[in-house]
Amino acid sequence: MKRYKRVLVLLIILVAACALTFGVTRYQEVQEQIAASEEIILDIPTSAVTALSWELEDRSFSFTRDEDWVYDEDPDFPVDAEEMEYLLSRFESFGVSFVIDDVEDFAQYGLEDPVCTIHITTATEDFEILLGSYSTLDQERYVSIGDGKVYLVSSDPMDRYDVELSDLIDHDEIPVFDHATAISVSGPSDYEISYQEDSDRAYTEDDRYYTDDAVLDPALVEDYLSTVAYLDLTDYVTYKATEADLTTYGLDDPDLTLQVDYVIEPEDEDGTEEHGRYTLTVSRDPEEAAAEAEAETAEEADAETADDAEEETFTAYARVGDSPIIYQITQAEYEALLACTASDLRYQALFPFPFDQVVSMTVALEGRSFALTSEVTEEDGEEVRTFYVDGEELAIDDLSAALTALTASSFGPDVTAGEEEIRLTIQLDNEHYPEVELALYRVDGTSCLAEVDGTPLALIPRTQAIDLVEAVQAFALNASN
Repeated sequence: MKRYKRVLVLLIILVAACALTFGVTRYQEVQEQIAASEEIILDIPTSAVTALSWELEDRSFSFTRDEDWVYDEDPDFPVDAEEMEYLLSRFESFGVSFVIDDVEDFAQYGLEDPVCTIHITTATEDFEILLGSYSTLDQERYVSIGDGKVYLVSSDPMDRYDVELSDLIDHDEIPVFDHATAISVSGPSDYEISYQEDSDRAYTEDDRYYTDDAVLDPALVEDYLSTVAYLDLTDYVTYKATEADLTTYGLDDPDLTLQVDYVIEPEDEDGTEEHGRYTLTVSRDPEEAAAEAEAETAEEADAETADDAEEETFTAYARVGDSPIIYQITQAEYEALLACTASDLRYQALFPFPFDQVVSMTVALEGRSFALTSEVTEEDGEEVRTFYVDGEELAIDDLSAALTALTASSFGPDVTAGEEEIRLTIQLDNEHYPEVELALYRVDGTSCLAEVDGTPLALIPRTQAIDLVEAVQAFALNASN
């Protein structure tokens, strides 16, 4: 009997608890009315805002605006005005998906301890916006603006406000050099590049970049300018560089100073152009560079260890013009920027002309001389050039491929030339270069010296010279037969 009474009492308590829970739930449902909504709860013009601040869990930011935006903790910080406009534009027409009225418990929405609190000030009003939990079910954020309601918003402000200070800096801009009119290089070598259209030094109709003594490959020059234009200048080490900082980062005596003059806007109806000048300085960390140089000259330096250390510690910096911002760049970026000598940018091919400009040639090989002639005929409405040697038609493909494949491995070598391997005197259908003479001399088992028009120009791999010799030997053998 006692056990029966005890069970009965427990059953009554359980029923009462369930009834209470149901009652509370029903009460909350009545109290907190959830409804779909398309209401615009904030409409703050970005131009009217005079102050913006926000606090996240582990960081806070505060900015004020008179004419320009200022970071309150450090007035020297260059604030990106466009980024500030982007932050504020979230609330320019801030709409919601759902509204919860008569809220009693803000904590259940994460709004007692919000993940982010945003303060916006205009000349007439102050706004406080609380960002609460993120509803994974609805894929929306709970928000409060202090009116006793909770809102669900699909345009989550955290997508914009969860930032670091580095995201808000006004980085230096690099132009896209669609038309560079002059380039000055100082550092790895000192020289000037001029832009000339229709020059009588041009190898091809595309040539337009020249030094005093070389025609530069337009593809290589423009690839280099693209490297400069798309340099990732975001990892800043200081935004208020002093003279001492320039010394610390090696930019008082940089490894490279690059200056590019370019057209900002093409000719307008009045025939005027707007021009700009971009300057970039680049340097290796001075202490690292000095330590590396010392290690390389030390007799006891272990080469493998030195290489490993270089990979681990390579640090380099860049600066745009007189900007107060100094950026750290990668080793790959540093090396790509310094690959700007005239030898890097000139034509690497020793025969830079299209082979279809070749009209005839004389080849001297192993004490023999071969004269190649050609004639142009029309086939199916197209001109076709056919080559002959000793009156016999010649399949020219192997010779063409070997000649156009000759590529410099280094320019201006100070070497002693050995035996002449082959000499070609080539007549061209080219008004600037009607004839070109190319001679190859053996240097050793791996290299040949290439001489162009009597001037030693570059080393090439001997394998390329052998390919050219073999292409000539193929028709020389037929000529003998």
